[in-house]
Amino acid sequence: MKEAVFFRQNRSKWKRYEDCLKQIEQQSPDTLADIYIDVTNDLSFVQSHYPRSRINIYLNNLSIRLHQFINRKKKEKFLRIITYWKYEVPLVMYHARKELLYSFLIFSVSILTGIFSTAHDEDFPRLIMGDHYVDMTLRNIEDGDPMAVYKDSHSGIMFFGITINNIQVSFIVFIYGLFTSIASAYVLVKNGIMLGCFQYFFYEHGLFKESFLTIWIHGTLEISAIIVAGAAGIIMGNGWLFPGTYSRIVSFRKSAQRGMKIIVGTIPIFIVAGFLESFVTRHTEFPDFVRAVIILLSLSFVIFYYVVYPRKLGS
Repeated sequence: MKEAVFFRQNRSKWKRYEDCLKQIEQQSPDTLADIYIDVTNDLSFVQSHYPRSRINIYLNNLSIRLHQFINRKKKEKFLRIITYWKYEVPLVMYHARKELLYSFLIFSVSILTGIFSTAHDEDFPRLIMGDHYVDMTLRNIEDGDPMAVYKDSHSGIMFFGITINNIQVSFIVFIYGLFTSIASAYVLVKNGIMLGCFQYFFYEHGLFKESFLTIWIHGTLEISAIIVAGAAGIIMGNGWLFPGTYSRIVSFRKSAQRGMKIIVGTIPIFIVAGFLESFVTRHTEFPDFVRAVIILLSLSFVIFYYVVYPRKLGS
């Protein structure tokens, strides 16, 4: 094919590409990728058949502009992931500090309710945890391995199942905010009572220290993330109940966006908690000091990331 014929066949297409580049920020990634592939294909053809042609220079410049923009977008996308957890989530948590406090108080009172109920009704654990779980735990205590429940499954399978389940729980707490913040508070109450009942059940059998050093290896991050998810649900529910100067729909949409940002921010925490529960909690033979350090480090991270650091950024 003669150079002039090739030019005539493609010049309108190239002109269209140039027009797209004038509004490159508005183009979708798929569109730019298709243009880049087509331009580089044409460039390869020209380099092979018309190496001295000026079309070569023109297409090369066009491909360079596309390549630079696409690479810049990739870097921005990577940086966006970093800034999301470094700045965006902590800033949202700063503005949600009251909701976080409410969530913490609701959960804490629910734990105390579970403890009080278990202390005054020996059948309460069966009502909350089920006969099967209570009987299994009693057998484990008799066998001298009260924490055997964390050793029954393969670590990898356990990690996947626990992580998915915990993330689902957090989303349930959040989604209940669709039915007002009271619904999210209900899920917090339910989980708090269960935790209080569970912990006091071991206390009654003289196993408080062992259960504490085992359960809270993963529970520190897991429970903290559920409380944070509760704050997200309360935010969304309050946006629906108390729209303020906004219309109810606008207020709900804004609060739902804030809540969703918080929920997504808890996913890495649930992954780490799932890892600890599956691969570390089962090792009850670890020294008490080591287990206590893991718990304290987890607690320090939670307090810093969700309380201290947001206050530092927001003030």
